[in-house]
Amino acid sequence: MSYKRNTMCVQGGYEPKNGEARVVPICQSTTYKYDSSETVGKLFDLEEDGFFYTRIGNPTVDCVEKKIAMLEGGVGAMCTSSGQAASLISILNICEAGDHMISTAAIYGGTFNLFSVTLKKFGIDVTFVDTEISEEDLQKEVKENTKLIFSETLSNPSLVVCDIEKFARIAHKNDIPLIIDNTFATPMLCRPFEYGADIVVHSTSKYLDGHATALGGVIVDSGNFPWDNGKFPGLSTPDESYHGMVYTKDCGKAAYITKARVQLMRDLGSTPSPQNAFYLNLGLETLHLRMERHTQNAMAVAKWLENNEQVEWVNYPGLSGNRYHDLANKYMPSGTSGVISFGVKGGRDAAMKFMDSLKLAAIVVHVADARTGVLHPASTTHRQLSDEQLVAAGVEPNMVRMSIGIEDVEDILEDLEQALAQAK
Repeated sequence: MSYKRNTMCVQGGYEPKNGEARVVPICQSTTYKYDSSETVGKLFDLEEDGFFYTRIGNPTVDCVEKKIAMLEGGVGAMCTSSGQAASLISILNICEAGDHMISTAAIYGGTFNLFSVTLKKFGIDVTFVDTEISEEDLQKEVKENTKLIFSETLSNPSLVVCDIEKFARIAHKNDIPLIIDNTFATPMLCRPFEYGADIVVHSTSKYLDGHATALGGVIVDSGNFPWDNGKFPGLSTPDESYHGMVYTKDCGKAAYITKARVQLMRDLGSTPSPQNAFYLNLGLETLHLRMERHTQNAMAVAKWLENNEQVEWVNYPGLSGNRYHDLANKYMPSGTSGVISFGVKGGRDAAMKFMDSLKLAAIVVHVADARTGVLHPASTTHRQLSDEQLVAAGVEPNMVRMSIGIEDVEDILEDLEQALAQAK
């Protein structure tokens, strides 16, 4: 039976049989028993489906992976211990020393550091480009050894909207895949595969979990990219660690995600715990309801902030005056998530005073969960920079990043009003 996405959130990925648990059970075990050594051998050779060690696969995690793959419209998914692990493995699965990749510069700071510092140590070169780069200029950045393009649907925290189709066109023109981080949009607001993306990653710690209870990440494979085009020998030539298996030949559309699991997860061990997968599934069951409320509340807050005399500027793609509003309507017609950034009149000191005066909203580093939270980047993540350096980095001294929760919006607005009054 084919389900709509709202129903997938609740029931996708798990179909209990007669007498089995109605709720996805926690299989808190590292290992599994079999009646014969022949069966175990076939599992290790990937000749049979099943579980033999939780580093590679676990029944609880498997249910969540199937649900997320259904939500994104992919052929398979692999959960990881964190969003960073998902981003790293998604790239190492097709890149090695001597290769090159392209990424937009407006991405999560942790991902930027991963690409600019750590991947360099792996021998993988990265070129950063403006998300608004023209197709002609993007084509000029592609090299003979370029293996992928990476971007975010809605960037964290700058809220730049990616023109997915533009990047997909150039990627496919050069026989390379487009990887999209869909963390802020979630598949409830945007499904990048429908616009040409080939691989999607998430930090599941954010909206997919929704309650700030468990770290996690996921990689989703569209199953659409032709990995046997000659540019990806790791997928299209024999893997001697699996008796000469050729992923594109033996795994079909699931070649990429199979290799990620049986080779990269096998060797790197960035495995999610079954307990965390259980928490993630609980969050997914209400994802469709929460994203609707997050976006409704965020739009109401953004409009209210625009009309407040203590606010200098507001950045939210859902607003009609935002520079990315048209792209947001194209890729996220149901809303642009729950994160807003805005500037408080009076500079850094006023912004910090405003935050210290909040009562309902909490000062937290995390974003994208059920509770409203705020962060002042200039005094936290970018506190070593001068005001001039902050502006150059795209972080105004008076910037407040606010993650709008699912509380009653009137309470959120009341909290904002009293805190802004004290910041004068």
